[in-house]
Amino acid sequence: MGKSRHEALGLTDEQVLDMYRYMLLARKIDERMWLLNRAGKIPFVISCQGQEAIQVGAAFALDKEKDWLCPYYRDLGMVLVFGQTARDQMLSAFAKAEDPNSGGRQMPGHYGDRRFRIISGSSPVTTQMLHAVGVALAAKMEKKDHVALTSFGEGSSNQGDFHEGLNFAGVHNLPVIVMVENNKYAISVPVEKQVAGGSVAARAQGYGIPGVEVDGNDPLKVFEAVRTARERAVKGEGPTLIEATSYRLVPHSSDDDDRAYRQKEEVEEARKKDSLVQFKKYLQDSGILTEEKEKEINDAVTKEVDDATEYAEQAPYPDPKETYTHVYAE
Repeated sequence: MGKSRHEALGLTDEQVLDMYRYMLLARKIDERMWLLNRAGKIPFVISCQGQEAIQVGAAFALDKEKDWLCPYYRDLGMVLVFGQTARDQMLSAFAKAEDPNSGGRQMPGHYGDRRFRIISGSSPVTTQMLHAVGVALAAKMEKKDHVALTSFGEGSSNQGDFHEGLNFAGVHNLPVIVMVENNKYAISVPVEKQVAGGSVAARAQGYGIPGVEVDGNDPLKVFEAVRTARERAVKGEGPTLIEATSYRLVPHSSDDDDRAYRQKEEVEEARKKDSLVQFKKYLQDSGILTEEKEKEINDAVTKEVDDATEYAEQAPYPDPKETYTHVYAE
């Protein structure tokens, strides 16, 4: 019998089960947030649903002890792998004082955590691209062997920051991985109305760097693409643009009604290719995810999400006197 796909990549059974657990945790936190939002308990949700394989596969390919993340607002799976918890997410959703991202100041999905080298994101899309290129420039100047990974939706690849960042990174041969999570829609605009030619990865050619297209519903393929990009970056071979394609399974955010711009049938069809469904089947077929193991993982994830929700709901709000702290130089 030949090696299984994950073994061929050097991943153990334990590691791929861990990948699945993180994907499931991200999904369950997200689903809980929608319920809390609809119950009027939290103001806003912006989802990772459908993109968990990209986020978890990518994070597993990085060095969690030294690499830097400049993620975008959907990257729940990625920040969980790097060290944030379900409790952290709920504290942020409820805008509580202990929220590690911003102490309850920012909207949910604006990740920023100095403990894990996650650089704070802003509401204008694609600004994190420039931050990642800056971190990579610093790594090169200081001769450090870490890389910066930044991610965003395909809509962001049409912003000026994307092109300026890629051009600068290409010219200076910087250790940055630029990952586009193509979920087919920039809010209500389908990809064919955003990107002439249809491929974001093809744009890499103009900046003299490799452009890679990968199936974003397969965490192992994403893992392999990001690991290869990281190896190149650390060897001084410069940036890589990765386009991982999946599908956004829910509306753009809790303030969006996606029925206005896409058919229910299209979403149902995409659900059949959902990375959680496919990866679960892979693990079952490989004999790694037994019924017993699956129950154990499900129970643990459910408990973690329940505990996090309860804790965050009871936690204190920030003191109003703190409103202007960290806004201007003290």
